Amino acid sequence: MSRRTPRRRSLRRRITVLATAVTAVVLVGLALLSSRLIGSLLVSSADDELAPALAAAVAAVGAGEPVVPASPNFQTRVLDTAGTPVDGRPPPSLSAHDLRRAKAALPVLRLEDSPPTRWLGTVATAPDGAQRVVVVGTGLVGFHPAQGAALRWLLVAVGIAVAAAAAATWFAVRSAMRPVGKLRTAAAALAPGKRLPLPEATELHALAGALNDLLARRDEAADRLRRFTGDAAHELRSPVASIRVQAEVAVEHPDPSLAQEVLADVAAESRRLSALVDGLLTLARSDAGELPRATSVDLGVAAADAAVRCRVEDGPRIVVHQPPSSCWVHAAPSEVDLVLDNLLRNAVRHARAQVVLTVLLVGRVVRVVVDDDGHGIAEEHRAKVFDRFYRVQDDRARSSGGTGLGLALVAEVVRRRGESCGWGSRRRAGRGSRCPGGRCGERPRPARTG
Repeated sequence: MSRRTPRRRSLRRRITVLATAVTAVVLVGLALLSSRLIGSLLVSSADDELAPALAAAVAAVGAGEPVVPASPNFQTRVLDTAGTPVDGRPPPSLSAHDLRRAKAALPVLRLEDSPPTRWLGTVATAPDGAQRVVVVGTGLVGFHPAQGAALRWLLVAVGIAVAAAAAATWFAVRSAMRPVGKLRTAAAALAPGKRLPLPEATELHALAGALNDLLARRDEAADRLRRFTGDAAHELRSPVASIRVQAEVAVEHPDPSLAQEVLADVAAESRRLSALVDGLLTLARSDAGELPRATSVDLGVAAADAAVRCRVEDGPRIVVHQPPSSCWVHAAPSEVDLVLDNLLRNAVRHARAQVVLTVLLVGRVVRVVVDDDGHGIAEEHRAKVFDRFYRVQDDRARSSGGTGLGLALVAEVVRRRGESCGWGSRRRAGRGSRCPGGRCGERPRPARTG
């Protein structure tokens, strides 16, 4: 059973429907309220006419004179406090509740009458001291028809206004979205390396600028990926080709006297290939944002252990200087070992007689500095020594044994922990190099031990 693809509605249609719906709800509410207000206006107009008539009737009752209606349309009645007429006429259409309101001088509206009636009343004192309830009322002719007609006309006006609002919203949104359509068309036809034109509208100008920045980062990442892939393929080709050639020669021309030498060469190339693959995997995980769990690591102890690991027989001497107190950093132990090992091995590879590893404690910041007495790094190479697959000696013979990834791994590990590293010269070029491993991070407070 196939699943139907949900129909996508355009932004213009959704905005128009939403704006039209909100407009319709608001205008219908106003129409209902206005129709009720028309009834209130009719009642208020009747009150303005009834108030003088009530005042005249109260004055007549107080003077003991007969009460005369002020208008043929008015009903003027005089009742006792029980609601019984004292004017000799039939009882008015007032309930007990209406009578209580009239005694309290509160207006009464009887919508159930035909037509609806409005009454105003109050209590007056006759000359003999008797209390009389004087009420004056009038029929609200056309009360309900006026409300119905007003509501119908208002709803017609609401329909016209809603249609006009829908059309205006549709064309306004279409006009506002036209630059977006042009931007989309330009993006679809954009050639590699080109950028989007910047519209004049402020919002779209900012959007186009953000998209151009994104395109720049994409082009940069794609270029970096192409270089990285090409360099990785080139680097992997050399040890693989060496292993293959030596294996094929050994198979085609078996010589027991050379078997051990061939195996040693194959093992050396395999180790170099393994180190290269490990470096590539580490860089790939870093590019993917993977970060190992950080703990508290004593950098002084780690530096001493790294010096032991990186010592080479008949190689330069490794001297470690560290402060007397512990230097704790917040990082993964594997990251600390990777940084120290690659810095030391690079220095050992180029040093003449001595490599000095110094751990400096400056406030809450720990710095690692590696000095060697080798040939040094020329000024034009210092900005690139932390690039991937970059070598100062532009050869591919690996005479120095490097893969071009060691210092790139150092820079990447330090960077993803929010710190930095750099390269310099202790003296003039050719007289040794200094690699300030950079700020390795703020040292956490060491745990208190008992």
